Amino acid sequence: MKARIHITLKPGVLDPQGKAIANALGNLGFQGVDSVRQGKFLEIDLAESDPAKARADVNAMCEGLLANLVIEDYAVEVSE
Repeated sequence: MKARIHITLKPGVLDPQGKAIANALGNLGFQGVDSVRQGKFLEIDLAESDPAKARADVNAMCEGLLANLVIEDYAVEVSE
């Protein structure tokens, strides 16, 4: 199974890296970029064959290590 995880800052959490990216895009001539929110994308290959078990395992990984639940949200997609 393959798990794809998108980790993003929660709404309201300041994103200085996103602000720097937005400023850099403006400096490069890209107009109309109001704001940028940056995040992380992870892709994990799992030996698990049960999609429900794989999703539960990946959720546990996110809650235990991969995401800082105080300031970040995450979304998990599991496929074969």
